[in-house]
Amino acid sequence: MAAGGELTTGTSERPDLPVALVIGGGGMGMSAARRLGQSHRLVLASLSAAKNPAREVALREDGIDAVVTRCDITDPASVAELGELLAARGRLRTVAHVAALSPSMGDWRTLLGVNLVGARLIERMSLERAAPGTAAVFVSSSAGHLAQPPSAEITAVLDDPLAPDFVERLESLVTEQTSLQAYRLTKFAVLRMCRKRAAAWGEKGARIVSMSPGPIATPMGALESAGPHREVKLNMLRRAPLGREGTMVETADAIEFLASDRASYITGTDLLVDGGILATTRFS
Repeated sequence: MAAGGELTTGTSERPDLPVALVIGGGGMGMSAARRLGQSHRLVLASLSAAKNPAREVALREDGIDAVVTRCDITDPASVAELGELLAARGRLRTVAHVAALSPSMGDWRTLLGVNLVGARLIERMSLERAAPGTAAVFVSSSAGHLAQPPSAEITAVLDDPLAPDFVERLESLVTEQTSLQAYRLTKFAVLRMCRKRAAAWGEKGARIVSMSPGPIATPMGALESAGPHREVKLNMLRRAPLGREGTMVETADAIEFLASDRASYITGTDLLVDGGILATTRFS
């Protein structure tokens, strides 16, 4: 019923529901959006302006109260505008940060910006909007667990990606400035961010966790399998006890659980959804 008591038809608007923010409009992001849209008003943010109208139509055709908007997560002003949109939509209950680039999708600096600077900007903005019961899930990667941990000096720089000289300081310490190394470092840093920021979120009665998928059957994953890092991915799959890639439905299951009240005592930690690859690597 609209304001003023008039009946409305042909709309999926659900102003009674809390708000979920999903960052990333790719395969895993849309899967998470469809799942969270069953119980939330949805805001989906993606850089892909040309694709966003069709995404909004698809979500609304599924009966979801959805708004899809463009956001450059590496730009503080764009992230601030997203925060204003969230405030207008209602109470923020859930954040699912899925946006990231795989090694084949950008260079060293681009991956640092999207995968780490962007994640930190979204975390900061989301905390400003958080209330008791809010939960944020940041998708990292099993790569953050599998790679050799960086030195304490490099780790200290990764812990502060919003510093004005972040990239320059990191480049003075890291000799292998490749997209693959950027991917490993940024995913390691996202895992740390969710642990380090748990206390700040807890002060608001809110939670922050990470979820680390292994190889997942997504469009981005298919590109990676056909790219220069194909053998890296295949070697991981060969170690998978379950003998297959995960699915986007399975990652949506994990995100939904971590954000739900069933996980109300889980914060500042990571959930591996890797088909047992890390366990096999460590113990065989």
